[in-house]
Amino acid sequence: MATEAKVDNVTAVLKVMAILEALDEGGESSLAMLSQRAVMSKSTAYRFVQTLKNLGYVAQNPESEKYRLTMKVFALGSSALGKADLIKMADPDMAALSELTREAVHLGTLDTSTAEVIYVHKYNSHFNLCIHTRIGDRSPAYTNSIGKALLAHLPPAQLDALLANVKFEPRTQNTVTTEAALREELAEIAESELSEDLEEMDEGVCCFATPIFDHTGRAIAALSMSIPSIRYHQDKTSEYKRILVEAGRNISGNLGYLARR
Repeated sequence: MATEAKVDNVTAVLKVMAILEALDEGGESSLAMLSQRAVMSKSTAYRFVQTLKNLGYVAQNPESEKYRLTMKVFALGSSALGKADLIKMADPDMAALSELTREAVHLGTLDTSTAEVIYVHKYNSHFNLCIHTRIGDRSPAYTNSIGKALLAHLPPAQLDALLANVKFEPRTQNTVTTEAALREELAEIAESELSEDLEEMDEGVCCFATPIFDHTGRAIAALSMSIPSIRYHQDKTSEYKRILVEAGRNISGNLGYLARR
């Protein structure tokens, strides 16, 4: 009897993890899609997803009735993130960029449940005229270079699900305010290693970012540099972009990513 109970417990854990992983990979999903991805019956998937919903790890869209992961999942892993390879691997390159350019350097990730960028690590600018951010700050992904770098490398189905819930609101007169315009820009970014924010989130501040990939080839973060517009349109900015991309490649390589040749 005890052995049977242990087997049942292990099976339940495996099913819960299958649902969480299915939602992570596929984004907002219907019960039918979820049961298919998690390879279980709809009734079984419903039972486990309702438990996760009651615990706060899954939320349901009241209109579409589709399910998605919540920030509680992120919170569960946030302490690990602070100690994880990502920040450890990124820190030396970020420190070198900060020392070389004296500009603000940020590391950000994408919260797919809210379509927001979360800043997880940073080096402040050495100048008085600079952008002021804090670790943990959030901003809409479509308004900034980190967000656009990460959106551009999402799987198409996940991008579609995410953008379906975005309400485009201008932060400045330069902010992208339509899905069509954003998608056009993302298509160009996906073919390169660099995205830009030209006073789209904050007036007077320009940023550029490059994606960071893990060993599976998934863009898990982006590295950016923020420069006041008065200093952005200078010859040395091109050099800064080059070394930022190099830093991103180096961090990705240290995380086990093998770039396609």
